[in-house]
Amino acid sequence: MNPEKLELLVTREMPFGKYKGRIIADLPGQYLNWFAREGFPHGELGGLLALMQEIDHNGLSELLEPLRAKHGKPAPRH
Repeated sequence: MNPEKLELLVTREMPFGKYKGRIIADLPGQYLNWFAREGFPHGELGGLLALMQEIDHNGLSELLEPLRAKHGKPAPRH
């Protein structure tokens, strides 16, 4: 797993749609699963969404906590 891509998950914002402006790591699981069913966008964004979906699906989101802290991006409250 590429560490630079993990950093992008906690710093890159969703550029369009219902969750425009939300950090990719903060996207809801059902939204990520929708992309998994319907198809991820092409390019880097699609790769990041697919990576985040895999992390979320496998219950590994807490692995991003040190990166969130490093970048001052606290986890969203549910």
